[in-house]
Amino acid sequence: MLFGIEWDTTSNATFAWSILPILLRGMVVTIQATLVGFVVAAILGLILAALKGARSRLISWPATVFTEFLRDTPLLVQLFFLYYVLPEYGIVLPAFMTGALALGIQYSAYTSEVYRAGLESIAHGQTEAARALDIAPLRIFSVIILPQAIPRIIPALGNYLVSIMKDVPVLSVVSILEMLNVARIIGDRSFNYMVPLTMVGVLYLVLTLLASSAVRYLDVHLPKQGIPLR
Repeated sequence: MLFGIEWDTTSNATFAWSILPILLRGMVVTIQATLVGFVVAAILGLILAALKGARSRLISWPATVFTEFLRDTPLLVQLFFLYYVLPEYGIVLPAFMTGALALGIQYSAYTSEVYRAGLESIAHGQTEAARALDIAPLRIFSVIILPQAIPRIIPALGNYLVSIMKDVPVLSVVSILEMLNVARIIGDRSFNYMVPLTMVGVLYLVLTLLASSAVRYLDVHLPKQGIPLR
């Protein structure tokens, strides 16, 4: 029994049908962790990209070092640091939020490079022209440059969204009942691993196909020239 639901292992079909509601609950947790992690990665990655692009080395150098640290250390180490070390300093977060933050922080190092490439693809003449018109630097970045860069990097960001989803099972080490962890528990208790693990594989395939389709839709329908000024 798991989540108060009993199952019958007399046949694989019956067994699969009985555990489907439990796996779907785990799938909801997987989706939630993916979305929260991606939002953190998207926001923090943009901040890191802006800092690394700063003219002052006092700003760009620490951001570059921080990004390299994230890229060169395993996700599991970062997850354990947030989960076990932060409470020693009075910062106690729920396991789910800790796991989602770990995913977002890890992938922010990669999304920052995506943002950097997108921002550098915009002609520098636009920035110079905006400065000549005495437009504030923050407004130049947020209204002129960024809206043109975002549509160009949608496919790359979408790839990292899928990658985050596939890394969610790592969160099982801090007892988060995501989809794969639920399947493992079912296998431990029923001595039947083939059915739950196969179902998880199929569910992950469906989720990744849906996410990829959504990314392709955005890539096709978002205007590549950004948002025109008015």
